[in-house]
Amino acid sequence: MRMLVPTMTDDVRDLADPVSPLSTPDPGPGTAVLERPETKEQIQRDDGGDADRYAHYVSKDRIAESRLTGRPVVALCGKVWVPKHDPSKYPVCPDCKRIYEEMMH
Repeated sequence: MRMLVPTMTDDVRDLADPVSPLSTPDPGPGTAVLERPETKEQIQRDDGGDADRYAHYVSKDRIAESRLTGRPVVALCGKVWVPKHDPSKYPVCPDCKRIYEEMMH
């Protein structure tokens, strides 16, 4: 006695989602890849606020390294930026000054 096994016809495949990997199943083992748009994480290196109006406390070694590599530095107050300006033209950040004085006592 011969047994009939139902199979997927071309008519049924046409109704399936053409983008889905299941619309044209492969009889062999494998994997399916789902694509998603590439997103890039933007690192904010400048808070855009009052912190730009101050000179901040950062070790001289870190400043020198930043000038060579272009990598940002982190001040005592937490501000992260790439130093480009002469700090002597700005008043000292009150938060950096307070933290530095607390460290020295």
